[in-house]
Amino acid sequence: MSIITLESLRHGGKAALSRALGRLEAAPDSEDSVALLSAAHAAPRARVVGMTGPPGVGKSTLMNALIGRWRGQGRTVACIAVDPSSRRSGGALLGDRTRLSTDPEDQGVFVRSMAARDRLGGLAALTVSAMVVMRALYDVVLIETVGVGQSETDVVGVADTVVFCVQPGSGDSLQFMKAGIVEIPHVVVVTKADMGASAARARADVLGALSLAEAGPEGWRVPVLMVSSMGGEGVAELIAALDQHAEWLRQGGRLDAARLAQARLWLEEAVRERFGREGLRRAGPLSLAAGESPFRRLATLSAALLEGS
Repeated sequence: MSIITLESLRHGGKAALSRALGRLEAAPDSEDSVALLSAAHAAPRARVVGMTGPPGVGKSTLMNALIGRWRGQGRTVACIAVDPSSRRSGGALLGDRTRLSTDPEDQGVFVRSMAARDRLGGLAALTVSAMVVMRALYDVVLIETVGVGQSETDVVGVADTVVFCVQPGSGDSLQFMKAGIVEIPHVVVVTKADMGASAARARADVLGALSLAEAGPEGWRVPVLMVSSMGGEGVAELIAALDQHAEWLRQGGRLDAARLAQARLWLEEAVRERFGREGLRRAGPLSLAAGESPFRRLATLSAALLEGS
């Protein structure tokens, strides 16, 4: 079996990336997998956008609109659609990939559906690894989470920019206020803006919730946008808001600091998931230096913990 490298993926197209993700899922701890992930982690290219919100809010339709607009700008896009899972098979139930109307011949778009399985945070176990590899290959990585309410806060651990979607007349804006989700998004989208008065009320509710929340990061004010994905209204404004947040992150080292914090959190969660709280205690301090691979560090820690068990 040939070794998959980051360089081979840059020239191998979507088929090569599919094979690489399959190998990462089947053998996440192999030396080849750790080497690939470490190389990708050291060469980030894309900005990562996480899209979250309750089921039925129209995230897949909005993803279609964003992909079309980004491709029109010449940007390459990779999508991770995390679906709820069948308890029987562990497979994805909704099949978000089938709802995305992308051209299968377009090498500039890659879509991967993943089953959340027993992960309540709206993310699949492979999400972080897939995101890191895609981030080194594409201009934009778009992650859509399952939509399970308060636990969707996990998306903050993988995305640079978090978009929260609210549907008019559904009570989503009330959920937004009650569940503590108000502190998570960098951009809020009221979908189905063509619903008129109910869309305007939903936007007003969200603005009210944001005004009562603790102050967010200095220098960034969360925009609340009205979007009708089917007609394309508001999509350009959303793209502009995402670009503005990306530019804000690049200032003052914010992006590097946020990604380092994400890597540290991922490492801690991975050790806890594999070895429990006692393993976490035995591992000692899990700080990561800037630029250090959390995947290589996890492999080293795992070997030491298994040897000492």
